[in-house]
Amino acid sequence: MKIAVIEAGGKQYLVKEDQTLRIEKLVKGANVPAIKSVLLVADNDKVNIGTPDLSLNVVTAERLGDGRAKKVIVEKFKSKVRYHKKQGHRQSFSTLKINKISV
Repeated sequence: MKIAVIEAGGKQYLVKEDQTLRIEKLVKGANVPAIKSVLLVADNDKVNIGTPDLSLNVVTAERLGDGRAKKVIVEKFKSKVRYHKKQGHRQSFSTLKINKISV
């Protein structure tokens, strides 16, 4: 089974072939996913570790679409002074499908 560790959107992800994953939202109109670097590729006994990274054509992916996560509610509260403040946040994301990992 082929696996790889990629960096996208400032975070590292462990990915397999034919896997879908959510990453930080990509720039609008960028059909080619912005995989910054491939840090590790493994296929059973073969392991390639980049120093600092491998070439970008090792992992190919396609962009499936964009979306927004569920709303997270944050509330500040101070007792005895009748102060409370409520704020919501929805994180944007892009969905990628990993097509091929070449060792």
